[in-house]
Amino acid sequence: MNWRSEHIWVELLKGSRKRGNFFWASILFLGSLGFLSVGVSSYLGSGYDRFDRKEGIVCIFRWGSPGIKRRVFLRFLMRDIQSIRIQIKEGFYPRHILYMEIRGQGVIPLTRTDDKFFTPREIEQKATELAYFLRVPIEVF
Repeated sequence: MNWRSEHIWVELLKGSRKRGNFFWASILFLGSLGFLSVGVSSYLGSGYDRFDRKEGIVCIFRWGSPGIKRRVFLRFLMRDIQSIRIQIKEGFYPRHILYMEIRGQGVIPLTRTDDKFFTPREIEQKATELAYFLRVPIEVF
């Protein structure tokens, strides 16, 4: 409905309050909540590495993303550890990752793959201490 006089003109406009817009806004809101929950859980998701030389057992525990298989728990014998591996890549996207090579299971990352807080020297120091404790060689690739 429009209204007009000699000095004033009022034109009413239909807004964007349509059912379709409310539907898409709610879908986007729920999707953003999903991303927020994954982000918060990955920030709070942590774990531990336990190396028991007395019993000869290594336990690796991690919290993953929310869901059925959220908990990751690996347990194996220390004698199955073949080596400690260091991966250092410099350049535009530098990566400094510490792995443990297990006989029959491949390699398992011990540091986060997206962690940029460790310098190459810190990774090398950590690898040296761990390899000395486990009595295994160090490989660099």
